[in-house]
Amino acid sequence: MIAINNLSMSYPLEAGSLEVLSGVNMRIADGETVAIVGPSGSGKTTLLILLAGLEAPAAGSIAIDGEDITGLDADALADLRRDKLGIVFQSFHLVPSLTALGNVSLPIEIAGGNDARERARRLLERVGLAERAQHYPSQLSGGEQQRVAIARALAHSPNVLLADEPTGNLDLKTGAKIIEMLFELNAETGSTMVLVTHDTEIARRCQRVFYLDDGKLVEDSQHAVPA
Repeated sequence: MIAINNLSMSYPLEAGSLEVLSGVNMRIADGETVAIVGPSGSGKTTLLILLAGLEAPAAGSIAIDGEDITGLDADALADLRRDKLGIVFQSFHLVPSLTALGNVSLPIEIAGGNDARERARRLLERVGLAERAQHYPSQLSGGEQQRVAIARALAHSPNVLLADEPTGNLDLKTGAKIIEMLFELNAETGSTMVLVTHDTEIARRCQRVFYLDDGKLVEDSQHAVPA
C-alpha cells in the first residue's frame, strides 16, 4: 500500500540547511498498522506530512496504492487525499462554522458520496457523539473534538489512515479512550494505518514499529506486535 524509496527532506536556514530525513526507505502492506516513534524533532511529523502529499520531498519517492505521489500536481494530490487518505492531526482542524455532523459529512460530500448526512450520523453514533451532532467545535471538549476528527478521517472509507500524535492535546484518560476507539474503527474499516506517536505503549499496539532519529528510519523488531 505504501512504498517509500530513498526519501530525504531538508529545510533552508540562514546558514545552510537543516536535514530532517535522510535516505528513508519503508514498505507497508495493505491493512497493516505501523507506528513511527522517536524523540521530538526527529522528523516524525515531517514524514507524515510527506505521506499526505502536503509537502514535496527534497529527494526520493513515495508511492501509495501503486501511484507515485511525488510527481503529482496540487489538484491530483487533492484528489488523492479525497479518495484514498484519512488524516488525523494532533490539532483537530475542525471547521469552526460547521457542526459535528457537518464536519463529518464534509469529506463524503466532497467525494460525491450518497447519503452523506446519514452516514455521518452513523459514524457520530459509533464514536459516542450522536447527541452532540448539532454542536459546533467550540461547544465540544477536546476529547469530543478529536472523536469528531477521527470520524471525519474515516468517513470516506480511506485506503490509508495517517494519525499524527492523535492524543497529544488530551489528558491521559481521554487519550486512552481515543486510542482504543481509533484502533477499533481502523480494524473495522481494514485500512492501512500509520501512527506517529511518542508513546511506546501505544506503538506496541501496532503490528510494526519504526524508530526515527537523526533523519534515519529503522524497524524496531523488538517492539513489533506479532501479526
